[in-house]
Amino acid sequence: MTTRNGPISLAVVLLACGGAPREHGASVAEGGRSNAVGGAGGSENEQGGRSAGGSLISLGGRNAGGGAMASAGSAGAPAGGESSGATGGRGLGGSESAGIGGRAIGGSDGGGGQGTTGGAPLGGSSAFAGSAGSDSGAPKKFCGNIDTRNAADPAGLEFSKHWDQITPENAGKWGSVQANVTGEFKWAVLDATYEYAQTNGIIFKESSFVWGAGTPGGGAAAVHVENWIRSFCQRYPNTKLIDVVQEPPPHTTPNYAQSLGAGETGMFPYIVKAFKLARKYCPQAVLILNDYYNIEYSDEQDHFIQIVNSSIAAGAPIDAVGAEAHSLKGVSAAVLKANIDNLASKTGLPIYITEYDIGDQADAVQLANFQAHFPVFWQNSAVRGVTLWGWIVGTTWIANSGLVQGTTPRPAMNWLMTELGRPLLAP
Repeated sequence: MTTRNGPISLAVVLLACGGAPREHGASVAEGGRSNAVGGAGGSENEQGGRSAGGSLISLGGRNAGGGAMASAGSAGAPAGGESSGATGGRGLGGSESAGIGGRAIGGSDGGGGQGTTGGAPLGGSSAFAGSAGSDSGAPKKFCGNIDTRNAADPAGLEFSKHWDQITPENAGKWGSVQANVTGEFKWAVLDATYEYAQTNGIIFKESSFVWGAGTPGGGAAAVHVENWIRSFCQRYPNTKLIDVVQEPPPHTTPNYAQSLGAGETGMFPYIVKAFKLARKYCPQAVLILNDYYNIEYSDEQDHFIQIVNSSIAAGAPIDAVGAEAHSLKGVSAAVLKANIDNLASKTGLPIYITEYDIGDQADAVQLANFQAHFPVFWQNSAVRGVTLWGWIVGTTWIANSGLVQGTTPRPAMNWLMTELGRPLLAP
């Protein structure tokens, strides 16, 4: 989620029941996002964009609605299993194009390894649903979404009929799971979401391990970060993708960065250590460095590429990069394609679109942007999957970005379902 606001304390977030106001201005030292951590639910609303001076002008805040979902029980057995393959990579379909390395949800990597089938994917015979594929019979790249106020299925709808990947909007943030580094882990919402993914054969993606605006109280240090990552990986072994570090400096900086990065090198040593820990404890997952503005603005993209390449040179096992993509409204298909191509070329890594949405009250504007952007995502071999950041009107982080009003679709929803060959909603 994209902002240039300063990190706020977890105590403030907790008092807001999982919500936090978004603050922007000269008094804020570092940019970031005050996403929900440590609370029962809710959704943020933001209006604004990047000003000529480079800052994000934001109005609004987080609505504190929603409640925690009861645990669905212990995590179930992983859907699907591993099968050995001559062309490797742990993936869920498609194939990597030449020069794009790493572990990719998207099929066969350069050589060696195992392929993972996490359950039958959604797909279809539409014009651009097929263009993302590569290997005959392999599942297509995914188009997923997030939970809705901590529940997978919104009222009157079934998530798994329309999306083949799920990311917990807030429940996977460290501060949501553990309010204080000396306190117990609260897994109930994550358990339910993970179980839903396994039961329905869809991909489970984690967001996120290390994020400057989502830290528990109590003075987090390297030992606590390692315990968090180890505990998560042991509990959810079939997690396919992980935003290991979210919104690196100058957007956010964890208050434990110095402790975590001790002994490492690179532009930001704590990033290197976080990825090493993620690989150690979640060896099968695709490990992602995720940020915002990195496919919208050239200066932001250049800085992000420096972070990626410096971290890899210092030993960070980064498998892919993530682009949040909240600020694409009005960006042309040609500019978007050029930015994606540049990011892929200069990092040599696959790309995941991690938080896409278009906020506009006008159905025609939202639809036109989806029609411009989504084919670029789907037809580009460097892009391995797309996660939309909410689909139910009134519950999304960006105002007016919902695709379904109650159970009635906006035009962009049924256009997307048609293109993906997935079930439509009755108008």
